[in-house]
Amino acid sequence: MDLLRQFEAGTPRALARAISRAESGHGAELIRHLYGKTGRAMTIGLTGPPGVGKSTLSSALVRKARSLGKTVGVVSVDPSSPFSHGALLGDRIRLTEHFTDSGVFIRSMASRGHLGGLAGATADAVLLMDAFGLDVILIETVGVGQSEIEIAELAQTTIVALQPGSGDSIQVLKAGIMEVADIFVVNKKDHPMANQLKREIRSMMEMLDFTGWVPELVMTQATSGEGIDDLWAAIEKHVAYLQQSGEMDEKRREAFTHQVRQLALGHLQRKLERELQSEIAAGVDPYAAAERVLQSFSVTPERGDEPIRPPHVRASVKGLM
Repeated sequence: MDLLRQFEAGTPRALARAISRAESGHGAELIRHLYGKTGRAMTIGLTGPPGVGKSTLSSALVRKARSLGKTVGVVSVDPSSPFSHGALLGDRIRLTEHFTDSGVFIRSMASRGHLGGLAGATADAVLLMDAFGLDVILIETVGVGQSEIEIAELAQTTIVALQPGSGDSIQVLKAGIMEVADIFVVNKKDHPMANQLKREIRSMMEMLDFTGWVPELVMTQATSGEGIDDLWAAIEKHVAYLQQSGEMDEKRREAFTHQVRQLALGHLQRKLERELQSEIAAGVDPYAAAERVLQSFSVTPERGDEPIRPPHVRASVKGLM
């Protein structure tokens, strides 16, 4: 395969083409050939509410990694256009200073309406960048919410960025994100309410019983680079903890499980949609259709399971017995 040869030769264009193939759903053969070369990169997930300065933080982290002589890959998962399904923020203006750096590879990907904000091919992009030999891979997501928690399954270190003076920050903390954050970043530390947000995070952390790693809390001013050294130190501290505790292997298993689950569910969803078209044409009721679809998947109720019935029918049947 010509693309594979170019990829193994370290041609950046080949990496770009490989990710495009994965996005179009044709990356399986490449991943099979290259999977044995993965597992070496430091993977960092960065999430937080819109407007918190994630792209500025990303740029500052890239700058820090490059100052240490590390090559960097950035996967920016953007909102999708409802019309073209392409990335709306593909220009990544905050990262323009790195566009001409041969040691930095930046890829914007559309979320395509996926619930977690992570594109279906994001995991493939991470694997391909890893196999390409990049030292650090930064995954920046659309925003934050209940379903955004899945970023923790892809990244070794998950950073949650928050900004003072925003009600969004408290909602984020209430949305279950506390349990998946390895590092909290209070960006825009010069804001008058920055210390108040810091106290609120500390207060909410005290309500949880952490076993093992306790999340670090870092204050930054990403536009000036202030606090970025502290943030990088916290990332390295977390990676060292994962390696020393043996949890790094568990993180890799989680990433593997996440990708297998997404691939399997993607195939099942496409098959389900095809089956539904025929059931709609048949004019049957939803419960009969559900049973027939399950049968087409070779899924049969286990012994003791009730057939699929509406709740009121289930109750009336029980009343007759």
